[in-house]
Amino acid sequence: MIGHMTAPTRRQFLAASAALPLAGGVEPRRSPTADAVIFIQMTGGPSQLDTFDPKPDAPAHIRGPFGTIPTRTPGVRVSELFPKLAAVSDRWSLIRSMTSDAPPIHEVGMQLVNTGRRFTGQRRRDRWPHMGSVLKRLGDTADDSRDWCHYGYHPDCGAGIAANQETWLDDGLGAGFLERAYSYTHPIRPCVLTRPGRDQDPPFQNHCLFAAGDVATGSRFVSLNMFETVFDAPSWDCHAAGGSLSCDLGDYRDTVAPLFDLAVSRLLTDLHDRGLLDRTLVVATGEFGRTPKPNCNGGRDHWTGCWTTLVAGGGVQGGRVVGRSDATASEPADRPVTPAELVATIFHAVGVPAGATIPGPAGKPVDVCNAKPVRELF
Repeated sequence: MIGHMTAPTRRQFLAASAALPLAGGVEPRRSPTADAVIFIQMTGGPSQLDTFDPKPDAPAHIRGPFGTIPTRTPGVRVSELFPKLAAVSDRWSLIRSMTSDAPPIHEVGMQLVNTGRRFTGQRRRDRWPHMGSVLKRLGDTADDSRDWCHYGYHPDCGAGIAANQETWLDDGLGAGFLERAYSYTHPIRPCVLTRPGRDQDPPFQNHCLFAAGDVATGSRFVSLNMFETVFDAPSWDCHAAGGSLSCDLGDYRDTVAPLFDLAVSRLLTDLHDRGLLDRTLVVATGEFGRTPKPNCNGGRDHWTGCWTTLVAGGGVQGGRVVGRSDATASEPADRPVTPAELVATIFHAVGVPAGATIPGPAGKPVDVCNAKPVRELF
């Protein structure tokens, strides 16, 4: 068990969740596979072709400038930018068929992967709560709100992304129509935020280690945004457009991918060494993918047709690949997985039963999730 999280507390949470109004009947009782979640937002939307779904047989302009390397998992290759993660592939699995038909806009993509819903409107009652806020609300019902504290190291990430947008869109990082008490709280270890590429020691690596420490001391949901913004600094948003959006695949090679490779591989190793990985679900995903065909600057633009998510721990079997993209990673070739299904997978792992509800904007119960989990991972 993790820190102060005892079996009775988990039973209280499950009992309270199952006792809430359910739509279409109650799912049979089962034990959760995860006691905690670390959710990593790969801010900007990484290119599937240049990370976890390389296509070495595609034309050169499609496959990009990077080679591929074998992982510890037979038959699974990834970009050469991830040697450390490749060495521990038995601890993680991939969903290579993430897809969405939503507009390719950062805030919309963040809404989807953080809440499982798409919504508009500036009023709080119009916004769907982040899954961490939902879990905190369910835990509060079970007198377990301390265990479901929702931490965010970069709570203003969405505001940083939206700074140059003409249309206001919520990023899905808040409590939405739930009370503000269910929004983010301060991290256990407050620290100064710096922008990668501008300071000698970018914070993401330390934040991943902090996340492992938070879980060890009882935190149940830790949310990390890898970058504070996509403007004027390296991120996964590789338009190569110059100006404030100058990030390109060279930044992937020199800064962004090595940072992710080191930080996440160390996170998984640290959790494993502490004996926490089996009960801690780690999810790393972008808000969308990148265009298979490069733009005129040699960068890749937003693409919602297909991308990859990394999932580890918390009952997930390592060394698996769920879904498959087509020859150019443009769209799923089989087993498409939506952001709503990813959120449902997280809820499934922590034991939220199908049909569980929370109070909606008008006080009436609303379903926590409107999708099915990706059971193949378990």
